[in-house]
Amino acid sequence: MKIDHIAIYTNDLERLKDFYEKYFSAVSNSKYHNPKTGLETYFLSFENGARLEIMTRPNLNTNEAISPFCGFIHLAFSLGSKGTVDSLTNRLVEDGYTLLSGPRTTGDGYYESCILDPDGNQIELVA
Repeated sequence: MKIDHIAIYTNDLERLKDFYEKYFSAVSNSKYHNPKTGLETYFLSFENGARLEIMTRPNLNTNEAISPFCGFIHLAFSLGSKGTVDSLTNRLVEDGYTLLSGPRTTGDGYYESCILDPDGNQIELVA
C-alpha cells in the first residue's frame, strides 16, 4: 500500500501550480474542470512518483485555523543534500517567500528549513 496523492484547496490555482513547478520541478497534467460544480484541479507529479492535487472551486471557506491544530501541518521535500537545502531556501527567501525556520539541524537529525508557499502552507526542505 502507498499513498497515491495529497490534495489541497487554493483560491489561486495557477499561482500555486506555478510555484510548485518553478521551485520543485513538478510536472502538471492538463487542468480538469467540472462545469456542474465549478471544481478545477491539477495533478502535480514529482520525480519520485509523489503527486499533489491542487484544487479550487467557487465559494471556498477560507477560515484560518489557529496553530497548532489537528490535521495536516506540512509537506516535506527531501532535497538530497544540505547544500541543496541552503540553495533553495536562499532562492525562495530572495523571491519573497516567508522563512519560518532554518536551515538548521533538528533534534531528530534532519537538516531542514521551513518556508510558506503562496497560500501559507508550510513546506519543509530536508536533507
